[in-house]
Amino acid sequence: MVFVAVLAVQVNTYLRSGNRSTTATTTTFQPVHVNGSLITPPASLPDAPPILARQAFGSRLTNINVALNATELAAINNASDSYFETAASMFLNHTLSSTVGTTTYAAPAFIVNGKPTVTYLGAISCVYCGENRWAMALALSRFGSFQQLFWGYSAIQDGDVPTIYWAPGHYNASSATEFGNFYAGKYVNFVSIEYSSPINQGFNMGTLSYFQQEAVAQGNPVYSNATKILIELNNYVGTPDTIWGSYSVPGADAINFGTATSSTNTTIPMASLTHQQVLASLSKPSTDFAWTEYAAADYYIALVCASPGVSAPVCMLPGVSTMVSQIRG
Repeated sequence: MVFVAVLAVQVNTYLRSGNRSTTATTTTFQPVHVNGSLITPPASLPDAPPILARQAFGSRLTNINVALNATELAAINNASDSYFETAASMFLNHTLSSTVGTTTYAAPAFIVNGKPTVTYLGAISCVYCGENRWAMALALSRFGSFQQLFWGYSAIQDGDVPTIYWAPGHYNASSATEFGNFYAGKYVNFVSIEYSSPINQGFNMGTLSYFQQEAVAQGNPVYSNATKILIELNNYVGTPDTIWGSYSVPGADAINFGTATSSTNTTIPMASLTHQQVLASLSKPSTDFAWTEYAAADYYIALVCASPGVSAPVCMLPGVSTMVSQIRG
């Protein structure tokens, strides 16, 4: 299905946080409507089992592909709205120490089975994807819930950052693609496409044409149309690449690798943290790292709320509502 721009005029809306001006450019597109099933991936991979041995910071695979337990999952699914509201206020008042926001472009609304969609393209080896998935998960939790998430890392030679995977990754495959996740969306769908490569090496990523070929091979119209939209937008600059409702976000919306007191890794402080420490920080936010993750989530949330056909309760939070107004201009 081909989408066509019906209005070529672009209107710039500026959101500011810290020292960065973030631009949301809007062009009216015809929505892309697709009916089809969302892929449910396997919950375990025989050729990429969990690694339970304790390993040193900087070269960890400890607990990779292990599913979060119910308490850990609740830290994402059941985060308090008050955290999102506080972070939105910090974003709007420019009191975050870190920068949130990036250039955002218009995209066609991808309507799957009558519901707006969030689309994600990334790689398990990508350090920016690793950091960004925390904010993504928090944002998506306001429009549905995750039935499962999995512990993961960015590549050992690309940060070794603790992260979450949407599905178990083929961490030792020369090249593989994970389609789908375990997200139950009440207000939006979540279409995820993740590239897997040897996690003990550096960053590696397939081309957009590769993902389209892989999606077409699945025989699934949802994922083949998702990859087609990403290609036709022609603004891909690397991973992560996401579309939130009617807004395309090339790259991460925050570069937030935190602070840590440990000296085990001096290059990326976040790499000195365990998954449990990251979750504990998000469960009771008090650091700039945690508030930045919530503000980055707010940025994504506001893009969804600014899109047609979305009326989730989170959109009514005062701070989020103000962000939405700025996006809409």
